[in-house]
Amino acid sequence: MSKEKITQENRNIKQKSFPDLHRLGVRASLNRYWRKNVTYTIVLLVVWAAVGLGCGVLLADRLNLYKLPGTGFPLGFWFAHQGSIIVFVLLILAYCLLMNRLDTKHHNELEQLKKEGKA
Repeated sequence: MSKEKITQENRNIKQKSFPDLHRLGVRASLNRYWRKNVTYTIVLLVVWAAVGLGCGVLLADRLNLYKLPGTGFPLGFWFAHQGSIIVFVLLILAYCLLMNRLDTKHHNELEQLKKEGKA
């Protein structure tokens, strides 16, 4: 194969695989994607801080007035030792699910732009 043919094949692959990042439609799609990603991250971090710091430390004395049903453990103690870890793992799961949905939506949007010739 000649060098020109290989170069042309590389250009064809790049044109088919990746959208042109200089196009306005693609830029707008990427901006929406990252804005949504940052929003998810901030909301989940606020929830984590509220549960970990709020329930486990700041409100522990008030929550200790209540017992965790079936165990007899004070609720503030439980949040400080178990609840914040469980909530953290659930937040990781929530982030994965949200990002999978967002990635699919973004991919479909880029495919639509590509079909319309705007990508």
